[in-house]
Amino acid sequence: MDEIINIDHTYEYEKAIHRETLHPLVSVIDHSENPLIPEHEPFDKKFRYGYYSIFLKEVKCGDLKYGKNTYDYQEGTLVFMAPGQIVGISSDGQPREMKGWVLLFHPDLLLGTPLGRNMKDYSFFSYETNEALHLSEQEKQTVIDCFKKIRIELQHAIDKHSKMLIVSNIELLLNYCVRFYDRQFITRSDSNKGVLTKFENLLNSYFNSDKPQNIGLPSVKYCANKLNLSSNYFGDLIKKETGQLAQDYIQQKLMEVAKEKIHDTDKTVSEVAYELGFKYPQHFTRLFKQKTGYSPMDYRQLN
Repeated sequence: MDEIINIDHTYEYEKAIHRETLHPLVSVIDHSENPLIPEHEPFDKKFRYGYYSIFLKEVKCGDLKYGKNTYDYQEGTLVFMAPGQIVGISSDGQPREMKGWVLLFHPDLLLGTPLGRNMKDYSFFSYETNEALHLSEQEKQTVIDCFKKIRIELQHAIDKHSKMLIVSNIELLLNYCVRFYDRQFITRSDSNKGVLTKFENLLNSYFNSDKPQNIGLPSVKYCANKLNLSSNYFGDLIKKETGQLAQDYIQQKLMEVAKEKIHDTDKTVSEVAYELGFKYPQHFTRLFKQKTGYSPMDYRQLN
């Protein structure tokens, strides 16, 4: 089993690259100030970070592995990582130029702040690395400006305003990233429609098989895995393309199939429920009435 190296604090990252620590809970690093990584032995290691990380890479500087995917940094690409995620980093041992920015901030920095209560809304921290944010030149400059504002505040002597100003600037950066991801979803609309078609076909084949009886109802996570996407990215993509939550989309398809099966008067409502993947028929009856306004038996009699 591969050893996982835990790096719990932002200052440990700074220590590893011989940088001065200005704040115990947040770091902003411009790697262009010390761009050459010296030659060392090749390595392939796994790390678990205890803080949020945002990497802006401007040149290729090594491969980053997340899950089963390998992602080589491209120019103007933002990669987001949440605390507890395991990241593999590999190097061939050759000297590399490293240019770009890194923002690290510990969850403790956000305690008692509006951003701390709303961090779950920034779902891109749970995207896979191959779902990273690719920036235009103007967007990249906006991100760098946010990094610089945070660093300027870190260079200021810590006072009663420091935490509020640092966290506010981090929130500003994240809100810009929400806007930029919306743009990316739009510019990739054609490929997104391909995902939507695959999603529709996946649900059709699922309900036309014995999977509902053997596995149960299809979940968002199941569908995302089958489409090789993270659950959060998949959910956000479906919401952008259809205006619906992925779970609502699945339930809509479920109701279409249920209505067809209810027309078969040779089957009881319980049999229909089990065929659809419900463990308890009363759960099916409750959901059907919630979605259609009729109980399954009333709907059968109406039609």
